[in-house]
Amino acid sequence: MTKLILDPIDGTRGLMYDKRSAWALAGLAPHRGAQTSLQDIQVAVMTELPTARQTEADQLSAIRGGGVRGRRPPRPSKAKDFSHGFASFAKFFPQGKAMIAAIEEDFWAGLYGLDPGASPLIFDDQYLSTGGQLYELATGRDRFVADIRPLVFEKIGLKVSLTCHPYDICTAVVLTELGGIVETPEGRPVDAPLDTVHPVSWIGFANEDLAQLARPALQRALKKHL
Repeated sequence: MTKLILDPIDGTRGLMYDKRSAWALAGLAPHRGAQTSLQDIQVAVMTELPTARQTEADQLSAIRGGGVRGRRPPRPSKAKDFSHGFASFAKFFPQGKAMIAAIEEDFWAGLYGLDPGASPLIFDDQYLSTGGQLYELATGRDRFVADIRPLVFEKIGLKVSLTCHPYDICTAVVLTELGGIVETPEGRPVDAPLDTVHPVSWIGFANEDLAQLARPALQRALKKHL
């Protein structure tokens, strides 16, 4: 017996306004009853739902331990640092944005400093879709994505449902099968019951070199604010 989790349209608002593709996400896991979790997912598929002006759409699928297939071969960035690359913290809505931005600023300051007169080293391009964020990491466009909204909302006592949930992150195996990293802010494997309600915090890296570089600075920034 298997359990299927679906997000038929991840990125509804971006697609609704014809700004950016949404994604149909699916993850399949052996059914272990209430114990079935994200780490049980063995097969994942993500299909692009393109904007009106697009003439092509992409699709990626992965089998845990069996690699990734795509209409175009996905290749995460091999960069060893974040300089002149795209990296972002998810802060789509007003709630909690100030604290997330403070953590983000301290994180980058810990890695590179924040010389106000220097040219920007890091570029922020938020994709309002967890599937889209994973796709950007998997295809070499982004080097780092952090979604710590559940931690921040808990800290400020905010009860908000608009966070990442298991159905949003169910295709993480696509990135990990390519050598990318998906982990908790504490550096552990991302896991949660395979349901539609649990909030999920996660950090994504294009490769292990970037993860090793970022972890100490990230931990310091999180400890300072959370």
